[in-house]
Amino acid sequence: MTQERDEAATDLAGDDALSEAFWAVARQLRERSQETLAPWDITPAHLRALRTLRRHGTMRLSELSDHLQIAPRSTTEVVDALEARDLVRRRADPGDRRATLVEVTEHGTDVLAAIRDTRGTEAGRVFGRLSPPDRAELARILAQLRNPA
Repeated sequence: MTQERDEAATDLAGDDALSEAFWAVARQLRERSQETLAPWDITPAHLRALRTLRRHGTMRLSELSDHLQIAPRSTTEVVDALEARDLVRRRADPGDRRATLVEVTEHGTDVLAAIRDTRGTEAGRVFGRLSPPDRAELARILAQLRNPA
């Protein structure tokens, strides 16, 4: 029985199997994320922008584009969608009237808090199946993969 389990674990550790397992979990997380965000009618891209603005504060659209690593036109579309939902607001940059600043509104801050509470529950459903040591090991491995040398 132990030999069969070891062989099964070895089969799962192959590069193709690891890749498939990783993408299956990623799809599951993405689907749950979309379901979680649906009540607020925002996408994961919108959430990334909101979180970036909350973390780094008011900034120019060009700075937000740099933080998100997306094209300026895409940033404008994301900010347009967030502004339409009163989650962010634009205002003129007092230091350069040609530039526009964007900041999270009070409503945006409230929505972020509600999403954080809901997403914590969703993440718990996915990762809660792991023991604390397994979660710590997964976090370590993902950090290593996320930050290639």
